[in-house]
Amino acid sequence: MVAAPDVTRPPHRSKPPAAKARRRLSWANLRRGGLPYLFLLPAVCFELLVHVIPMLVGIWISFKQLTQFFIRDWSAAPGAGLRNYRIALNFDNAVGKQLLHSFFVTLSFTVLVVALSWLLGSGAAVLMQDRFKGRGLLRTYFLVPYALPAYTAAITWEFIFQRDNGLLNQIIVHELHLTKTAPFWLIGDNSFTALVITAVWRTWPFAFLVVTAGMQSIPGDLYEAAAIDGAGVWQRIRKITMPSLRPVNQVLLLVLFLWNFNDFNTPFVLFGSVPPAQSNLLSLQIYDTSFQNWNFGSGAAMSVLLLLFLLLVTAVYLVATNRRKSTEHV
Repeated sequence: MVAAPDVTRPPHRSKPPAAKARRRLSWANLRRGGLPYLFLLPAVCFELLVHVIPMLVGIWISFKQLTQFFIRDWSAAPGAGLRNYRIALNFDNAVGKQLLHSFFVTLSFTVLVVALSWLLGSGAAVLMQDRFKGRGLLRTYFLVPYALPAYTAAITWEFIFQRDNGLLNQIIVHELHLTKTAPFWLIGDNSFTALVITAVWRTWPFAFLVVTAGMQSIPGDLYEAAAIDGAGVWQRIRKITMPSLRPVNQVLLLVLFLWNFNDFNTPFVLFGSVPPAQSNLLSLQIYDTSFQNWNFGSGAAMSVLLLLFLLLVTAVYLVATNRRKSTEHV
């Protein structure tokens, strides 16, 4: 007896080879194109939470008359329009004068710290280029200020700059007898010098680290050929080292400028919440407006102006350096 064929079950059909190939191709494209974005997703979310959303909230606050009376309910603060910006940019009133003074103090501080840090870091990197006994130990010692937490470094220098029992006055007054009376370092005109010294001590190891890493990519054959041709040390630095380090220095100077222009930890630890007028950086001025005078709207407007200034400086710097690079390649 022959069994009847099962007409209710459709016959099994294998997918055509072309469909399988398209499926494999689409999955490969997805892995190739989407996987990197999937890996970047946590970083993007973290960046949004830590930087972008607070920045947008700060911009929103800058258009509000947000004071201590509205801390419990920020949304109840009345709108201020551009009033906070007009007050900050009106240099005839007290708030505008203080902001302009802080801007020039911050600019002077940043230029000095960036220049001195770059000179010290580059000089030390050039000196550490040749192999000698103890070079590794010396390199590690140079990086100690960079490895220390910012607060620890600033507190250490605060003790050094103490007038009565600080190490600096002990040396210049009692050991070297340079002055008869112990000068003040944390108030008055000397406070700016103390601030620059502390910031340079913290920053120059980073410049040393970056320049040293950049010098590793310079072929040693260039120096040997230059030495055979009779080039001196200064000529080798000027003709080989500096041109080879130009891309590294462009990034390094920009990073140092942004870091120091926004520096808050160093002056806050050295001077507290009320710094001397000679060392009143923009970051402390914004802190004073926001958390000492309880005017969060005005402080947020100053922060937005600071952000716009740094964006402008960064854009001009990048355009200038890229234009110079394209001109050299022509």
